[in-house]
Amino acid sequence: MNWDQIEGNWKQFKGKVKERWGKLTDDELDVIGGKREQLAGKLQERYGLAKEEARKQVEDFAKTCEPSLPHRY
Repeated sequence: MNWDQIEGNWKQFKGKVKERWGKLTDDELDVIGGKREQLAGKLQERYGLAKEEARKQVEDFAKTCEPSLPHRY
């Protein structure tokens, strides 16, 4: 999935992010605002992940989101 779509629909995706990474607070998710690098950075901080692992998890998350977006015709 294109990350711009996730960023543009961040309010809808916040719940999915919270399910996957429960240590992130609602306030942190609001600050992240759908920014991919900020999400990866916060995952590094909260979960003690290496930079590449955090990026990989964010990209894997984006791949799982594709069926969730409403189709636009």
